[in-house]
Amino acid sequence: MAGTVTYMDHAATTPMRASAIAAMMPFLDGVYANPSGSHRFARLARKSVDEARDLIASLVGCKPGEIVFTGCGTESDNAAIVGVVRRRGGVAVCPAAEHHAVLHCVEHLGGRVVAVDANGAVDLDALRTALDDSVSSVSVMAVNNETGVITDMRAVSALVRRHAPNAVLHTDAVQAACWIDLRDLWPLVDSMAVSAHKFGGPKGVGALIVREGVTFEPIVLGGGQERDRRSGTHNVAGIVSMAEALRATDAERAHEVARITALRDTLLAGLSAIPGVRRTVPDSVSVPGVAHVCIADVESESLLYLLDEADVCASAASACASGAMEPSHVLLAMGVEREWSAGALRLSMGHTTTAADVERTVQVVTAAVERIRTAAARLKRA
Repeated sequence: MAGTVTYMDHAATTPMRASAIAAMMPFLDGVYANPSGSHRFARLARKSVDEARDLIASLVGCKPGEIVFTGCGTESDNAAIVGVVRRRGGVAVCPAAEHHAVLHCVEHLGGRVVAVDANGAVDLDALRTALDDSVSSVSVMAVNNETGVITDMRAVSALVRRHAPNAVLHTDAVQAACWIDLRDLWPLVDSMAVSAHKFGGPKGVGALIVREGVTFEPIVLGGGQERDRRSGTHNVAGIVSMAEALRATDAERAHEVARITALRDTLLAGLSAIPGVRRTVPDSVSVPGVAHVCIADVESESLLYLLDEADVCASAASACASGAMEPSHVLLAMGVEREWSAGALRLSMGHTTTAADVERTVQVVTAAVERIRTAAARLKRA
């Protein structure tokens, strides 16, 4: 992209890290063999996949054999929820503010969707009510992809273990890797989804971490790769690149959390100077990388159009829902009034975000909001 672009949409996808690009390049040309083959070039590719698996395991705190390489976070969520219910039967449960990769699975299976609180985190009382011996799958995201709200996974885990002891507890940790040590999450759950392009890796590769002893019906059948849990030729370049991106993310996490927290505070201070701007969730319950606000008397579609014209990349909701005219299902679940949700804006930051990006974003958003409101006032007078 041109140097003038201000990229504030890291929650949708992150720019690839230079080290992740470098890691994958040899596998796009020199080491191109299929790792399922038997000759020595295939064995070299397989060795690279195995080394990536070992590295990711050390960064998650799991065993290498508990990693299932997939095509993305959505596939990982589908495998964890649909695969478990197909294998075990029973009922699937999730909160209403989950990513559609989880929510649509639970709805498709005729499961139970429970309420969330005003911040968008799962309502623990509602979750408790939904749990019983018939529940085989519970999925609660670690970090919400729209608002950045953090789930108290320790409390969720305790509830599930007590009231649905036979259930597989899954977490969509796709938005968590940049901000939360996955080693802290893994002991609390039975399965966890991650996606490379959310932490500086390439698109088209992810992983489902599944605790040893937890079984599920594969949703992709074929050659029996990944111990018959996910068939298909391994994306060797993507897997190696994902491992490097997660390594770099883990190494830099503490520094980046502090740096991005300071940038978010500056960003929100600047946006708060605009009349009619409301922070969607408190800073204390959200990750630093997401600044979600609602703006009165502004339609998200118009605002995003003007930001795009000014080369500021942002979104109103999940990237998967871009272009949709309906209010965000997350904000609806939170009980945000229509007059506020209509003006939703998600600005998300990451490893390439600078102070200059934040300064320019505040300037562009301020000018865009003023332009929209001025135009609306003229129409009203006409």
